[in-house]
Amino acid sequence: MAYYDEMAVMALEMITEFGQPVTISKTQPGEYDPDLGGEAPGVPVEQIAQGILLDFTGQEFQNNSLIKQGDKKLKIAAQGLSWVPGLLDKVVTQDRTWAIVPPLKEVSPAGTPILYELQVRS
Repeated sequence: MAYYDEMAVMALEMITEFGQPVTISKTQPGEYDPDLGGEAPGVPVEQIAQGILLDFTGQEFQNNSLIKQGDKKLKIAAQGLSWVPGLLDKVVTQDRTWAIVPPLKEVSPAGTPILYELQVRS
């Protein structure tokens, strides 16, 4: 196993130990249905990830004007995800549904995803 693959496994283990399960959901677009004369309704898809929900620091508020009051930082382990979280996805954690807002950061040294850092808004 390569060094960064080991780091991805370690990140998952640490986030699992100190974090919490997070549900990421999205809607898969429907296919064209000739009977409807258009696209069939989308199908909701979910995956469970391990994440840590954090507050932004005062310094981050000063340096980034895109952060609004109440926004949180969510760090999700990349290891074991079926798909990469996207800006149209929703996240459920701590009995709240959060929207993912830009920026969405991927920490991937040498091309190996280790974790995703999301800005979420409820």
